[in-house]
Amino acid sequence: MSSESLESLESLKSLASIENWPVPTAAAAVVRADGAVLGSHGPLDHRFPLASVTKPLAAYAVLVAYEEGAIELDEPAGPPGSTVRHLLAHTSGLAFDEHRVTAPPGERRLYSNAGFEVLGDHVAKAAEMPFAEYVRQAVLEPLGMGATGVEGSPAKDGVSTVGDLARFVAEVQAPRLLDARTVAEAMSVQYPGTKGVLPGYGHQNPNDWGLGFEIRGVKSPHWTGSSSSPRTFGHFGQSGTFLWIDPEAGVGCVALTDRAFGAWAVEVWPGFTDGVLAEVRGG
Repeated sequence: MSSESLESLESLKSLASIENWPVPTAAAAVVRADGAVLGSHGPLDHRFPLASVTKPLAAYAVLVAYEEGAIELDEPAGPPGSTVRHLLAHTSGLAFDEHRVTAPPGERRLYSNAGFEVLGDHVAKAAEMPFAEYVRQAVLEPLGMGATGVEGSPAKDGVSTVGDLARFVAEVQAPRLLDARTVAEAMSVQYPGTKGVLPGYGHQNPNDWGLGFEIRGVKSPHWTGSSSSPRTFGHFGQSGTFLWIDPEAGVGCVALTDRAFGAWAVEVWPGFTDGVLAEVRGG
Protein backbone atom coordinates (compact mmCIF):
# COMPACT_ATOMS: atom_id res chain seq x y z
CA MET A 1 0.00 0.00 0.00
CA SER A 2 1.80 3.13 -1.17
CA SER A 3 1.06 6.73 -0.34
CA GLU A 4 0.57 7.26 -4.06
CA SER A 5 -2.26 4.72 -4.05
CA LEU A 6 -3.79 6.58 -1.11
CA GLU A 7 -3.53 9.87 -2.96
CA SER A 8 -5.29 8.47 -6.01
CA LEU A 9 -8.40 7.37 -4.11
CA GLU A 10 -11.48 9.52 -3.95
CA SER A 11 -11.83 10.40 -0.30
CA LEU A 12 -14.89 9.71 1.76
CA LYS A 13 -16.73 13.01 2.02
CA SER A 14 -16.66 12.82 5.80
CA LEU A 15 -12.85 12.99 5.81
CA ALA A 16 -12.90 16.49 4.34
CA SER A 17 -14.22 17.81 7.65
CA ILE A 18 -10.63 17.83 8.94
CA GLU A 19 -10.27 21.02 6.88
CA ASN A 20 -12.43 22.69 9.56
CA TRP A 21 -10.35 21.53 12.50
CA PRO A 22 -8.48 24.37 14.27
CA VAL A 23 -5.06 22.90 13.49
CA PRO A 24 -2.20 23.96 11.20
CA THR A 25 -1.94 20.57 9.45
CA ALA A 26 -4.12 17.46 9.47
CA ALA A 27 -4.36 14.24 7.48
CA ALA A 28 -6.62 11.20 7.78
CA ALA A 29 -7.41 7.87 6.15
CA VAL A 30 -9.98 5.09 6.54
CA VAL A 31 -8.98 1.47 5.92
CA ARG A 32 -11.34 -1.47 5.48
CA ALA A 33 -10.80 -4.81 7.21
CA ASP A 34 -9.54 -6.33 3.94
CA GLY A 35 -6.85 -3.65 3.70
CA ALA A 36 -8.56 -1.49 1.08
CA VAL A 37 -8.23 2.24 1.71
CA LEU A 38 -11.73 3.70 1.48
CA GLY A 39 -10.60 7.29 1.52
CA SER A 40 -7.91 9.72 2.57
CA HIS A 41 -7.49 13.45 2.96
CA GLY A 42 -4.60 15.79 3.65
CA PRO A 43 -0.82 15.46 3.26
CA LEU A 44 -0.37 11.71 3.62
CA ASP A 45 3.45 11.81 3.56
CA HIS A 46 3.73 14.51 6.23
CA ARG A 47 5.59 13.19 9.28
CA PHE A 48 3.79 13.97 12.54
CA PRO A 49 4.87 13.38 16.14
CA LEU A 50 2.62 10.57 17.37
CA ALA A 51 2.86 11.05 21.15
CA SER A 52 0.99 8.08 22.69
CA VAL A 53 -0.10 6.67 19.34
CA THR A 54 3.46 5.33 19.54
CA LYS A 55 2.22 2.76 22.08
CA PRO A 56 0.27 0.52 19.67
CA LEU A 57 3.36 0.24 17.46
CA ALA A 58 5.53 -0.58 20.46
CA ALA A 59 2.95 -3.08 21.74
CA TYR A 60 2.83 -4.82 18.36
CA ALA A 61 6.60 -5.24 18.48
CA VAL A 62 6.31 -6.68 22.00
CA LEU A 63 3.78 -9.19 20.69
CA VAL A 64 6.14 -10.16 17.86
CA ALA A 65 8.81 -10.74 20.50
CA TYR A 66 6.34 -12.97 22.35
CA GLU A 67 5.56 -15.01 19.23
CA GLU A 68 9.25 -15.32 18.43
CA GLY A 69 9.82 -16.79 21.88
CA ALA A 70 12.06 -13.98 23.11
CA ILE A 71 9.64 -13.19 25.96
CA GLU A 72 6.47 -14.54 27.57
CA LEU A 73 3.43 -12.40 28.34
CA ASP A 74 3.25 -13.65 31.90
CA GLU A 75 6.95 -13.52 32.76
CA PRO A 76 8.14 -11.03 35.39
CA ALA A 77 8.79 -7.50 34.13
CA GLY A 78 8.67 -4.19 35.92
CA PRO A 79 7.85 -3.85 39.63
CA PRO A 80 7.75 -6.91 41.91
CA GLY A 81 4.76 -9.07 41.00
CA SER A 82 4.30 -7.36 37.63
CA THR A 83 4.50 -9.09 34.24
CA VAL A 84 4.78 -8.12 30.58
CA ARG A 85 1.00 -8.45 30.42
CA HIS A 86 0.55 -6.01 33.33
CA LEU A 87 2.81 -3.47 31.62
CA LEU A 88 0.95 -3.74 28.30
CA ALA A 89 -2.41 -3.37 30.06
CA HIS A 90 -1.38 -0.44 32.31
CA THR A 91 -1.88 -2.45 35.49
CA SER A 92 1.75 -2.79 36.65
CA GLY A 93 1.27 -0.17 39.35
CA LEU A 94 3.90 2.16 37.91
CA ALA A 95 3.15 5.89 37.98
CA PHE A 96 2.33 7.89 34.86
CA ASP A 97 5.74 9.35 34.03
CA GLU A 98 7.88 8.10 36.91
CA HIS A 99 9.49 4.75 37.63
CA ARG A 100 7.70 4.77 40.98
CA VAL A 101 5.25 2.12 42.22
CA THR A 102 1.90 3.53 43.33
CA ALA A 103 -0.28 0.39 43.53
CA PRO A 104 0.06 -3.41 43.55
CA PRO A 105 0.05 -5.05 40.09
CA GLY A 106 -3.42 -5.78 38.70
CA GLU A 107 -5.27 -3.60 41.21
CA ARG A 108 -5.79 -0.34 39.31
CA ARG A 109 -5.57 0.87 35.71
CA LEU A 110 -2.74 3.36 36.06
CA TYR A 111 -1.91 4.68 32.59
CA SER A 112 1.88 4.65 32.51
CA ASN A 113 4.45 5.95 30.06
CA ALA A 114 7.05 4.58 32.46
CA GLY A 115 5.54 1.12 32.03
CA PHE A 116 6.09 1.19 28.29
CA GLU A 117 9.66 2.37 28.79
CA VAL A 118 10.22 -0.64 31.05
CA LEU A 119 8.68 -2.82 28.33
CA GLY A 120 11.07 -1.41 25.75
CA ASP A 121 14.06 -2.12 27.99
CA HIS A 122 12.78 -5.63 28.72
CA VAL A 123 12.44 -6.55 25.04
CA ALA A 124 15.75 -4.89 24.15
CA LYS A 125 17.53 -7.04 26.71
CA ALA A 126 15.79 -10.23 25.56
CA ALA A 127 16.38 -9.51 21.86
CA GLU A 128 19.89 -8.14 22.41
CA MET A 129 19.25 -5.03 20.35
CA PRO A 130 17.91 -1.51 20.96
CA PHE A 131 14.12 -1.48 21.12
CA ALA A 132 13.85 1.10 18.30
CA GLU A 133 15.77 -1.28 16.04
CA TYR A 134 13.61 -4.19 17.12
CA VAL A 135 10.47 -2.25 16.23
CA ARG A 136 11.96 -1.39 12.85
CA GLN A 137 12.88 -4.99 12.03
CA ALA A 138 9.78 -6.63 13.53
CA VAL A 139 7.04 -4.23 12.43
CA LEU A 140 8.02 -1.18 10.39
CA GLU A 141 10.23 -2.76 7.73
CA PRO A 142 7.94 -5.74 6.98
CA LEU A 143 4.97 -3.41 6.59
CA GLY A 144 6.82 -0.91 4.39
CA MET A 145 6.54 1.85 6.99
CA GLY A 146 9.71 3.60 5.89
CA ALA A 147 8.71 7.04 7.17
CA THR A 148 8.08 5.81 10.71
CA GLY A 149 10.49 5.68 13.62
CA VAL A 150 10.14 4.83 17.30
CA GLU A 151 13.29 6.43 18.67
CA GLY A 152 13.51 7.62 22.25
CA SER A 153 10.65 6.62 24.52
CA PRO A 154 8.50 3.73 23.21
CA ALA A 155 5.62 5.38 25.06
CA LYS A 156 5.56 8.67 23.21
CA ASP A 157 8.43 9.49 20.85
CA GLY A 158 7.26 7.89 17.60
CA VAL A 159 6.98 9.80 14.34
CA SER A 160 4.92 8.64 11.36
CA THR A 161 2.66 9.52 8.45
CA VAL A 162 -0.96 8.71 7.65
CA GLY A 163 0.29 6.67 4.69
CA ASP A 164 2.38 4.48 6.98
CA LEU A 165 -0.22 4.15 9.72
CA ALA A 166 -2.80 3.10 7.14
CA ARG A 167 -0.55 0.10 6.55
CA PHE A 168 -0.50 -0.61 10.27
CA VAL A 169 -4.30 -0.34 10.52
CA ALA A 170 -4.59 -2.82 7.65
CA GLU A 171 -2.17 -5.19 9.41
CA VAL A 172 -4.02 -5.16 12.72
CA GLN A 173 -7.34 -5.91 10.99
CA ALA A 174 -5.89 -8.76 8.89
CA PRO A 175 -2.60 -9.71 10.59
CA ARG A 176 0.32 -11.13 8.68
CA LEU A 177 3.09 -10.47 11.20
CA LEU A 178 1.21 -12.04 14.11
CA ASP A 179 -1.13 -14.97 14.60
CA ALA A 180 -4.72 -13.74 14.49
CA ARG A 181 -5.27 -15.25 17.95
CA THR A 182 -2.56 -13.03 19.40
CA VAL A 183 -4.17 -9.93 17.91
CA ALA A 184 -7.56 -11.07 19.22
CA GLU A 185 -6.00 -11.29 22.68
CA ALA A 186 -4.55 -7.79 22.29
CA MET A 187 -8.01 -6.36 21.58
CA SER A 188 -9.62 -8.27 24.46
CA VAL A 189 -10.09 -6.75 27.91
CA GLN A 190 -7.26 -7.58 30.28
CA TYR A 191 -8.04 -7.59 34.01
CA PRO A 192 -11.80 -6.93 33.53
CA GLY A 193 -13.54 -4.55 35.90
CA THR A 194 -10.41 -2.50 36.63
CA LYS A 195 -11.07 1.17 37.38
CA GLY A 196 -8.84 4.05 36.40
CA VAL A 197 -8.42 7.46 34.81
CA LEU A 198 -8.43 7.78 31.03
CA PRO A 199 -6.10 10.75 30.39
CA GLY A 200 -8.08 13.74 29.20
CA TYR A 201 -11.43 12.10 29.93
CA GLY A 202 -11.45 11.45 33.65
CA HIS A 203 -12.26 8.48 35.85
CA GLN A 204 -13.78 5.48 34.09
CA ASN A 205 -15.39 2.45 35.72
CA PRO A 206 -14.44 0.14 34.19
CA ASN A 207 -11.43 1.51 32.32
CA ASP A 208 -10.99 -1.28 29.76
CA TRP A 209 -7.66 -1.95 28.02
CA GLY A 210 -6.26 -4.77 25.97
CA LEU A 211 -2.57 -5.39 25.33
CA GLY A 212 -1.33 -1.95 24.34
CA PHE A 213 -4.67 -0.88 22.90
CA GLU A 214 -7.38 1.03 24.72
CA ILE A 215 -10.84 -0.56 24.41
CA ARG A 216 -13.86 1.72 24.22
CA GLY A 217 -16.29 -0.48 26.14
CA VAL A 218 -18.88 1.68 27.91
CA LYS A 219 -16.61 4.65 28.62
CA SER A 220 -18.23 8.07 28.69
CA PRO A 221 -17.00 10.61 27.78
CA HIS A 222 -14.74 9.17 25.10
CA TRP A 223 -12.67 10.34 22.15
CA THR A 224 -14.36 7.99 19.65
CA GLY A 225 -17.93 8.48 18.41
CA SER A 226 -21.30 7.83 20.00
CA SER A 227 -21.91 5.27 17.24
CA SER A 228 -18.58 3.48 17.80
CA SER A 229 -19.12 -0.09 18.95
CA PRO A 230 -17.96 -1.11 22.45
CA ARG A 231 -15.41 -3.37 20.74
CA THR A 232 -13.65 -0.36 19.19
CA PHE A 233 -9.99 -0.22 20.20
CA GLY A 234 -7.05 2.06 19.49
CA HIS A 235 -5.20 5.00 21.00
CA PHE A 236 -5.00 8.76 20.95
CA GLY A 237 -2.00 10.98 21.56
CA GLN A 238 -1.35 14.29 23.25
CA SER A 239 0.07 15.61 19.97
CA GLY A 240 -3.47 15.65 18.54
CA THR A 241 -3.39 12.21 16.96
CA PHE A 242 -5.57 9.12 17.04
CA LEU A 243 -5.99 5.66 15.58
CA TRP A 244 -9.04 3.46 16.07
CA ILE A 245 -10.36 0.18 14.67
CA ASP A 246 -14.04 -0.76 14.96
CA PRO A 247 -14.34 -4.52 14.32
CA GLU A 248 -18.12 -4.37 14.06
CA ALA A 249 -17.98 -1.69 11.37
CA GLY A 250 -15.08 -3.48 9.66
CA VAL A 251 -12.96 -0.33 9.34
CA GLY A 252 -10.11 1.51 10.97
CA CYS A 253 -9.22 5.19 10.90
CA VAL A 254 -6.11 7.24 11.56
CA ALA A 255 -5.98 11.02 11.93
CA LEU A 256 -2.82 13.00 12.62
CA THR A 257 -2.44 16.70 13.40
CA ASP A 258 0.25 19.05 14.63
CA ARG A 259 -1.75 20.71 17.42
CA ALA A 260 -1.65 19.41 20.98
CA PHE A 261 -4.71 17.58 22.27
CA GLY A 262 -7.15 19.84 24.08
CA ALA A 263 -10.72 21.10 24.16
CA TRP A 264 -10.73 21.39 20.35
CA ALA A 265 -10.13 17.63 20.00
CA VAL A 266 -12.71 16.72 22.63
CA GLU A 267 -15.19 18.76 20.59
CA VAL A 268 -14.48 17.60 17.03
CA TRP A 269 -13.18 14.04 17.19
CA PRO A 270 -16.40 12.21 18.18
CA GLY A 271 -18.47 13.92 15.47
CA PHE A 272 -15.77 13.17 12.91
CA THR A 273 -15.82 9.48 13.84
CA ASP A 274 -19.61 9.36 13.74
CA GLY A 275 -19.53 10.92 10.28
CA VAL A 276 -17.01 8.37 9.03
CA LEU A 277 -18.99 5.46 10.43
CA ALA A 278 -22.28 6.76 9.02
CA GLU A 279 -20.75 7.09 5.56
CA VAL A 280 -19.11 3.66 5.73
CA ARG A 281 -22.37 2.09 6.82
CA GLY A 282 -24.28 3.96 4.14
CA GLY A 283 -26.31 5.89 6.69
